[in-house]
Amino acid sequence: MSASIRNLFSTTPHDKKHFPATNQAHYCWQKYNEFVLCLKKTEGDESACFDARKLANSICPEEWTNTWDEQRENGNFLGVQEKPVE
Repeated sequence: MSASIRNLFSTTPHDKKHFPATNQAHYCWQKYNEFVLCLKKTEGDESACFDARKLANSICPEEWTNTWDEQRENGNFLGVQEKPVE
């Protein structure tokens, strides 16, 4: 694969230290929660958290992220909680 093509594709870097197994569900959950933490720190600015969202989407099944997005909107997400918008 040429270098120019490699630059078009990027994904979450492999983390052998913390996630040596092939099951990446925990890593997915962690990356999604890092995205939610970013939203919390930036007061919901999704454009500022684009990279965190991209990492979560690269490792998580789309069905999972869609479900978690809906849960966040409904206020019943079990992960990191965003502060309520006033």
